[in-house]
Amino acid sequence: MAQWSGKSKGLVLGYRIFIFTIQKLGIGFAYALLYFVAFYYFLFSVQGRKASYRYFRDRLGYSKLKSFIGVYRNNYVFGQTLIDKAAISSGLRNKYSFEFDGVELLKKMLDDNKGGVLISAHVGNFELAQFFFDEIDGQSKIHLVTTDTEHQAIKTYLEGISKQSKIKFIVIRDDLSHIFEINQALQQNDLVCFTGDRYIEGGKVMVEELLDKEARFPAGTFMIGSRLQVPVVFVYVMKESKRHYHFFAREANFENRDAKALLKNYTRSVEWILSKYPYQWFNFYDFWEDLK
Repeated sequence: MAQWSGKSKGLVLGYRIFIFTIQKLGIGFAYALLYFVAFYYFLFSVQGRKASYRYFRDRLGYSKLKSFIGVYRNNYVFGQTLIDKAAISSGLRNKYSFEFDGVELLKKMLDDNKGGVLISAHVGNFELAQFFFDEIDGQSKIHLVTTDTEHQAIKTYLEGISKQSKIKFIVIRDDLSHIFEINQALQQNDLVCFTGDRYIEGGKVMVEELLDKEARFPAGTFMIGSRLQVPVVFVYVMKESKRHYHFFAREANFENRDAKALLKNYTRSVEWILSKYPYQWFNFYDFWEDLK
């Protein structure tokens, strides 16, 4: 089964090196250092390389050469998004420019005070969404549901050097206590933001085509979104140039209580964003079970 392991790779030392480089030598130097780091992962992250290659070769139909180049470029852009996250969260937001597209949908949801569901994916730099949300939401009414269980040492280090966001986080836990937190947020007419493209072992899944092949998605996200009779909006934060990000918000269209239709609408939306930014697909595992 091609489920995600639930953990992000990385060592505290690696984060320390990049934070030091950004703070002392600048973002440009960190980007230059990244050429070597990306090449290292290109060579030695075997499973990630295979999964990324199959994405370019089988899902996007690239040639063998273009697919190999795409794997390296994929790693490099991913590294850039990590550098950008570290830079922005440590107080260098003024070094970047930001563009909002469809943000009026979120503002209306907040103004109406009826709650709503936001769904994103691991494309672009979704973790920067909290900083976009900070500008939109002055009342802390947006909650991010996260399955990211990085090593605690890494989290502790990043929290120590980062500017804390006002956005609230709901962490998915084995004891299912996050379900209570999600329900409580929705009952308060707040907005709850999910990622819809990763599921955890043991969780319910739904199947739908993405890029012409069936894949599995977390059922809970789409069942919740389809049953609440509140707006559902797809959101993405995409890197466009070295220091420019584009925030997209698009309203979902589906019939009430039709989770399957919502999921299909979601996969079409992800396909649309990937057609614009093909190198920003950051699920480095066997998403479509191509490697069996």
